[in-house]
Amino acid sequence: MLKVGLTGGIGAGKSEVSRLLVAHGAVLIDADRIAREVVAPGTPGLAAVVDAFGEEVLAADGSLDRPRLGSIVFADPERLAVLNAIVHPLVGARSRELEAAAAGDAVVVHDVPLLAENGLAPLYDLVIVVDVSPETQLDRLVRLRGMTEEDARARMAAQATREKRREIADIVIDNDVPLDDLRRRVREVWEELRRRAHAAGTEQE
Repeated sequence: MLKVGLTGGIGAGKSEVSRLLVAHGAVLIDADRIAREVVAPGTPGLAAVVDAFGEEVLAADGSLDRPRLGSIVFADPERLAVLNAIVHPLVGARSRELEAAAAGDAVVVHDVPLLAENGLAPLYDLVIVVDVSPETQLDRLVRLRGMTEEDARARMAAQATREKRREIADIVIDNDVPLDDLRRRVREVWEELRRRAHAAGTEQE
């Protein structure tokens, strides 16, 4: 098995790259999606969040009111740390379960938005960074996601710098290119990942 960490700044196009890798045969473990699953209604995770933050973080239907919770934790580093202490171990445990269920020769791609920020590179056999210029990020966030320029710049500033992400990269995928070029590059990367996964599997036999 080859464990790959996939990351990139907001608006870099990481979701498109992960989609293309899955189309080639990668097993995708999406940290954001798991983070939502572990605090779904009826889960111990949601109960722990309500214990810590109170009933006001629940929506009318009993699900987590993410914007409300976000407004509380992003303004207060200590409360964000409390939330992370609840959610991160649950995400880690679920990620390990999914990884353990994958085939021995699988390429398992962990889509982790804050991989650089949280110092997680050592957890993976290699790290792929989807890279674009800050100008491209800003354009995509404003044009495609409807953010204000001020909000987009704030979100970008809250993440690791482009340089810090590139420092931890074993493979960089440039996404300042047309989609056909991106597809070609991802296909090249996939072939490299398959070679490495096969070599790792052979060593374990």
